[in-house]
Amino acid sequence: QVQLGESGGGLVQAGGSLRLSCAASGRAFSSYVMGWFRQAPGKEREFVAAIHWIGGRTYSADSVKGRFTISRDNAKNTVYLQMNGLKPEDTAVYYCAAASGYVGDYVPRIADQYTYWGQGTQVTVSS
Repeated sequence: QVQLGESGGGLVQAGGSLRLSCAASGRAFSSYVMGWFRQAPGKEREFVAAIHWIGGRTYSADSVKGRFTISRDNAKNTVYLQMNGLKPEDTAVYYCAAASGYVGDYVPRIADQYTYWGQGTQVTVSS
């Protein structure tokens, strides 16, 4: 079992920055891939970025490349999503998720590939 808890959301003006955190705990989570997804009202849950806990390989959606950076702190069991250059279209509830069983260079990018989810944190970007 893996427990995830997000924090760091809020209201920010366009062009601003936020850093989301996802605190992870539980059995053997260090072998997981950690991902960030987002869901805006009336839209499907969308992949944002993911990172292999072991090795640190990352993958980001085209819509956030160059603006968002995913990272991890092994000592703190925490995954971060640094979001710069925020746009109104980035407004959504952001979810942290964990997936197991993926090794090597492959990074899962589909919500159904992830087993554990946090409760989500709201990010609102005003124009």
